Amino acid sequence: MGARPDQLKLGLFLNGGHHSGGWRHPDANANTDISFADCARLVQKAERGKFDLLFLADFLAADAASDPVRSKMTWAAYLEPLTLLSALSAATTHIGLVGTATTSYNEPFHVARKFASLDHISSGRAGWNLVTTVNGAEAQNFNRNAHFAHADRYQRAEEFVDVVFGLWDSWDDDAFVRDKVSGRYYEPEKVHVLDHRGQHFSVRGPLNIARPPQGRPVIVQAGSSEPGKELAARTAEVIFTAQNEIGEAQDFYADVKGRMTKFGRSPDQLKILPGLSIIVGRTEQQAADKLGLLQSLTPPEVGARMLSSMLDIDLSGYSVDGPLPDVLPPTNGGKARQALIAAMARRENLTIRDLYSKMVTSRGHGFAIGSVERVADYIQEWFESYAFDGFNFMPPWLDGGLNDFVDLVVPELQRRGILRREYEGRTLRENLGLERPESRYADSTHISASQGA
Repeated sequence: MGARPDQLKLGLFLNGGHHSGGWRHPDANANTDISFADCARLVQKAERGKFDLLFLADFLAADAASDPVRSKMTWAAYLEPLTLLSALSAATTHIGLVGTATTSYNEPFHVARKFASLDHISSGRAGWNLVTTVNGAEAQNFNRNAHFAHADRYQRAEEFVDVVFGLWDSWDDDAFVRDKVSGRYYEPEKVHVLDHRGQHFSVRGPLNIARPPQGRPVIVQAGSSEPGKELAARTAEVIFTAQNEIGEAQDFYADVKGRMTKFGRSPDQLKILPGLSIIVGRTEQQAADKLGLLQSLTPPEVGARMLSSMLDIDLSGYSVDGPLPDVLPPTNGGKARQALIAAMARRENLTIRDLYSKMVTSRGHGFAIGSVERVADYIQEWFESYAFDGFNFMPPWLDGGLNDFVDLVVPELQRRGILRREYEGRTLRENLGLERPESRYADSTHISASQGA
């Protein structure tokens, strides 16, 4: 295994614990979904572990609110990401702050303004996790009786991204002179009107905030379907994906990075970070005991309902000791996730019970368990064989799962020379090794706002 010239990139996927029973762990703090103080403490711990970024998911509907057991595991209630990230920016110094905003139930101007504001507030640490919404329940909170079809969601997303990028270039980097002597606040020739007219959006601009410190916030994308991979190859700088087998991960890595040249991009401009949940102990038995406790805290019916939700199929009529149906129905939700789970079940000859027992650990993402050395070996193998550029760490419970990783695994990865000991820069782009994009107007003259569009 040859050493890579770069180093691991680490994200922290923060929620109340990624194992379905994590929130019920005797030592778990079950208030992290609403407590800023708890969130700040956890993110500061990740910063001490030299993580690149904090990742916050988001949904615009209360999922399964009528089922109190399942609700806790599926994000029934939690803090709005941009509000939380703005507060966390004052409690941290280096770690990137990535929040989710859907292109399905937002407007480009709002998203552009909010993430530009976060980038200024954090001195260049903002990132936008661009999603198209798989949860059809969100439609009914936004004046729609039915969710957008999968293909329509991605068409809307493609245009949405272009508008947001254009709005972030509304002002040249040096447009605001704030000259008290002359009384000139900005240079009128350095503001640009987008005047976008497209299939889904009509947006005049300019954006009413200065160009972000990073040029634009880092773009994170979570889709792994065929349209998702195309969108990522064109626009994303980080991909959060679900891969649980090294060969499939290598194929995905090569596939997405191989698509980038047709968009005039280098593979180094994209970091692939699949989700990975880890249970680590000082010994193999200690790690196994930790998993055993977590598994005991998840009732079987909860695991079965979770699997039904992830596959978008009602499994209640099937024997839990039998296989999945041979043919799964088409889904308007997460197509790539459904295919990944079904492939795992058939590859490993799993019953429905076996499958949901796996799903409750990490919801189809990667899972590693064992001693410090075994977990570090797993990570190093995936990294050095180009299965990932790093991973989005999914602690099985909090605070313990994060503490175990930072206190036990991080020093071993640093000893092996594949994880930084100090941050390379102050912005998220600098730490990820990404260039700061130039404005589209850098080398051309355009009509200023003062002259009209």
